[in-house]
Amino acid sequence: MIIEPKATTARVFTCPQEYKPEPRRISIFLAGGITGCWDWQSRVATLPIARYPWEVDFLNPRRPFFDVGNPAATVEQIEWEQKHLEKADAILFWFCAEQVQPIALFELGCYSATEKPLFIGVDDEYPRRIDVIEQMRLRRPDIKVETSGLGVLCWRIESWLSERMMRI
Repeated sequence: MIIEPKATTARVFTCPQEYKPEPRRISIFLAGGITGCWDWQSRVATLPIARYPWEVDFLNPRRPFFDVGNPAATVEQIEWEQKHLEKADAILFWFCAEQVQPIALFELGCYSATEKPLFIGVDDEYPRRIDVIEQMRLRRPDIKVETSGLGVLCWRIESWLSERMMRI
C-alpha cells in the first residue's frame, strides 16, 4: 500500500490544554527534556510523521511559558503530564544532550514496566546515554533505543502508525 503525502492531520495539545481521545486518532505523548533543552517537541510535529494521512494527536507538555518558581503551576504541570501519559496510545522519549532530565528518566522507568508502546531515542552526547540503553536492554529487550537521531526515531513511529492504522 502506497501512502501519499497530504495536508497534515496532526494536532498538538500543549499543557494545560485538555486532550480527549477520539476514535480513529492515535495519541503520542512527547516525553523528554523541557527546562534547559531545545524545543525538540516542535520539531517532531514538523517531521514526516505529521505529514501523512494518519490521524495523530501529539500531547506536548512544553508550554510557551512556564514559571518553574510557581508551586501551583508546577503541580498543574505534573498532574497534566501524569494524566496525559496515561491517556496516550504511545510515548516518544527523547533524551537530548543539554540536560540529564531526571523527570523523563523517572517516567521512562515507570512506563517501561507497562505494555504501552514506547519509542526511545538518545542523543550521542546525552550524559546518561549508556544507562538508558542498558536499562532498556534489560527491562524491555523488545525496544531498540534509537541512537541515530530524532528523525530516525520518528521514522520508527511512522512505521508503527502505518501498521496500526491498517488495523483500525
